[in-house]
Amino acid sequence: MKQSDFEKPPIAEIRATNFEKFEKTRTDNYYWLKDKTDKKVIDYLNAENAYTDKIMASSKDLQNSIYDEIVGRIKEDDETYPVFENGYYYYSRVEKGKQYRTYCRKKSSLDAAEEIIFDVNKMAEGKQAFIFDDYTISPDNKKAVYLYNETGSFAEFTLKIRDLETGKDLSLSYDGAVSVAWSSDSETLFYSAIDSTLRSSKILRQGLNEEKGTLVYEEKDAKFSCYVHETKTREFIFITSGSSTTSEERFIRADKPHSEFTIFLPRVNGIEYFVYPHKEKFFIRWKDKQNLNAKIYSAPLSSYSDKSTWKEERAHDENVRIEDVSVFEGCLVLELRKNGLIEIEVKSLKTGEVKNISFPEPVYTAYLGANPEYTSCKVRYNYTSLNRPNSLYDYDIEAGKSVLLKQQEVPSGFNPDDYTVERLWAQAKDGVKVPMAAVYKKGLAKNGAAPALLYSYGSYGYSSDVYFSPSVYSLVERGFVYIVAQIRGGSDMGEQWYEDGKLLKKKNTFTDFIACAEHLISQKYTSSEKIAIMGGSAGGLLMGAVTNMRPDLFHSVVAAVPFIDVVTTMLDDSLPLTTGEYEEWGNPNEEEYYNYMLSYSPYDNIEAKNYPHILVTGGLNDSQVLFHEPAKYTAKLRANKTGDNILILRMNMDSGHGGATGRYDRIKDTAFEYAFILNMVGINK
Repeated sequence: MKQSDFEKPPIAEIRATNFEKFEKTRTDNYYWLKDKTDKKVIDYLNAENAYTDKIMASSKDLQNSIYDEIVGRIKEDDETYPVFENGYYYYSRVEKGKQYRTYCRKKSSLDAAEEIIFDVNKMAEGKQAFIFDDYTISPDNKKAVYLYNETGSFAEFTLKIRDLETGKDLSLSYDGAVSVAWSSDSETLFYSAIDSTLRSSKILRQGLNEEKGTLVYEEKDAKFSCYVHETKTREFIFITSGSSTTSEERFIRADKPHSEFTIFLPRVNGIEYFVYPHKEKFFIRWKDKQNLNAKIYSAPLSSYSDKSTWKEERAHDENVRIEDVSVFEGCLVLELRKNGLIEIEVKSLKTGEVKNISFPEPVYTAYLGANPEYTSCKVRYNYTSLNRPNSLYDYDIEAGKSVLLKQQEVPSGFNPDDYTVERLWAQAKDGVKVPMAAVYKKGLAKNGAAPALLYSYGSYGYSSDVYFSPSVYSLVERGFVYIVAQIRGGSDMGEQWYEDGKLLKKKNTFTDFIACAEHLISQKYTSSEKIAIMGGSAGGLLMGAVTNMRPDLFHSVVAAVPFIDVVTTMLDDSLPLTTGEYEEWGNPNEEEYYNYMLSYSPYDNIEAKNYPHILVTGGLNDSQVLFHEPAKYTAKLRANKTGDNILILRMNMDSGHGGATGRYDRIKDTAFEYAFILNMVGINK
């Protein structure tokens, strides 16, 4: 496919806006596209969508085939394995043809009558978008507080409370809630609330019969957000305030909701700590510049503020990152990352004996599951890999054995042994070895002829873990190699891996990704004429940056909801992803950071080049990356790119950062993106 095969694409009007900073002038011809109340903006977006529909019209049959394949690999009627909490078994289910989940419970026994708590399908009827953001049950089991929205936004939720005895909602409602916690009396609720920049900045306490909440804490430092939560022991309510480098905790007893919150330890810049209560002590996960991968302490319940009373439970290890902590009455459970892979460690609090849950495969993902019961003698965890469907296990602490509870079913059939999974290593520009995970059909000839899709994220310390994806096999079955690159900026190889891909080292993220693509090509897994790349949000920044740096290296690009106009966005502190992000990207009000960010910002570095085929996506109601970023990016690319490759924008006019909110609609989005990738390498069936 070529652009010249079609009518001319929409051309956005040029309205130059100049920005002055540090004696430099930046001109933005498309700054005007940020106002979605402007009819000309909506007209432009609709024109782009219409153009995209024309470009992709010939792939309708392919999209339908991919959609049917993906649906065939998922169990449409399915139910989660029950989780026991405070006298009830909780589970959810999906039903064939329905977009959303139904949440249920049974009292005391799985043989008891089912109670439907929320039927999200009914709640979403007639809505173009609907996000149900989970729920929390009151201690007396009679009420559930829940969050939802009808915009598809990831940040703007309405809080409501459902009476589980009548099935009706109480009058209490709050727009802009983020996190919630119940007091022991089941009559008092704590919740965090967003400000105008969507930062979770306040904690409110509200009795169920009160007309409005009372402010109990306000986080005034714009780099910090605050959240409230209950603890597993049900004894405390904690408020966590945190930036990306510093945190602070304060708490009250859950049975004294009107008491003043007590600071656990005052914040110190560069130190992050998180508290996990046990009924006999506090456990603390502690991270500072000398202990980047974190260490674990225990502290007495009474003298916790005196750090000399703390006991080291697990020393810092520069090769092992502590990812998660779960405290039980009899044991301390740690989720650890070593050499890019997860291990689970169980330490007896009586004997000090340590047991490890080991995993045999060369590339996999494991993580702790729902473990709400403090007195449980079992640890629930999940296990998956590129060719192993997700499996849920209970690990018996005393016996030291895992029992399979449920495995993801693939109704259309799936044999893991039909595929090869490999751990690959690329050498980065500075000599660092960068890991990748690849899956492809057995028997693949490594002669450079195979198409490939290379995916990554690489920001905020989020690791690019591998997992079984039913959708990916629509590519793999058509001869693709699918690869996940675990580049710096994530924490795949420990916390230093993250530190080496942020701030003034951010370009390592991009050069690592380029090195991964070059390795795949040099080892003849694929070629530059057959390789597609994909990333979303901050991963969309990655797509824009590497495409500017090496447009010759990639054949096609999917930049999903891309954070693409770094400098302009980070200079506007009225927007989300600004002040609170200074510790990730830097503060552009400081010249050194301004110049560095400007040197890689994808929007600012678009030039007259022969860019690959590119699909850009966005959401009109996106709260994380506002819709104008992908819109502006597309407009500027159109005005500057040379060559005859395809460039299309697909803007969801009803939803936000995650695209469509219903499960079948999300599959349609995936089928569309994969059809684009396949079309670009000439695969039409």
